[in-house]
Amino acid sequence: MAAESKKARIARMHEEYAILCQEIPAPKSALNFNSPFQLLVATVLSAQTTDKQVNKVTPALFKAFPSPADLAAATVGQVENLTHSLGFYRSKSKHLVELAAQLERDFGGQVPHTMGELTSLPGVGRKTANVVLGNAFGIPGFPVDTHVIRLTGRLRWRTDWRSAKPDPVHIEEEITACFPAEEWTDLSHRLILHGRAICHARKPDCANCPLNDSCPSAGMLG
Repeated sequence: MAAESKKARIARMHEEYAILCQEIPAPKSALNFNSPFQLLVATVLSAQTTDKQVNKVTPALFKAFPSPADLAAATVGQVENLTHSLGFYRSKSKHLVELAAQLERDFGGQVPHTMGELTSLPGVGRKTANVVLGNAFGIPGFPVDTHVIRLTGRLRWRTDWRSAKPDPVHIEEEITACFPAEEWTDLSHRLILHGRAICHARKPDCANCPLNDSCPSAGMLG
C-alpha cells in the first residue's frame, strides 16, 4: 500500500470530520456546570475518572462551596468528604483548595482565561485549561484526552500514530494546524464522543462506524 501524502491525509481528515459533524451535530461537554469556576473544578476532578462519576459528586460540592472564596476557606478534609468516591480524590481535593486560594489571591476570585494563567493553577494542565477556554469562554482550545489520543492514532491523523507514548502537546499542535481555530473545541468533543460511543479502547465497533470506509485501522482491532 502506497504511503499517504500529507495533502491526502489532511483531505481525508476533513472528509472524516465532516461525517462526524453529521453524526454529532451539537456536541457539548459531558460535565455539568453553570460557571467557569464550576467547570474548572469539575475538570480537575475528571482526571482518571469518568465524567458521569464527577457529575454525581459536584452538586453537593458546589452547594457546600459555591465560590472560590468558600472553597479556599475549606479544609482539605471537608473537600475529601465530598469527593472520596473519585479516583485520586486526596490529591484532587488538595489541589482544589490550593487552586481556589490562588484564584482569590492572584485573580480577584475570577477564573483567568489565558493558557499561561490557567496552567499556573494547582492541578491544571493543558488539557484542563483547553476545556475551560473552549467551553467556558469560547476561546479556541483542543483538549487532548485518552479518546483523542486513541482516535487520532487509529485514524492516522497524526504522523506519530505508531508511538507507544504519544505526546499530547505534539498531538494538539499537529491536529490544530489542520483545522480552523473555531472548530478546535467541537473537534475535540466529537472525537471524544465518537470514542465513547463507537471507537472503544478494547473493542471498537468498526461494523457500525460511519468512518469505516476510510479509517486505516477499520477491522484490524478487537
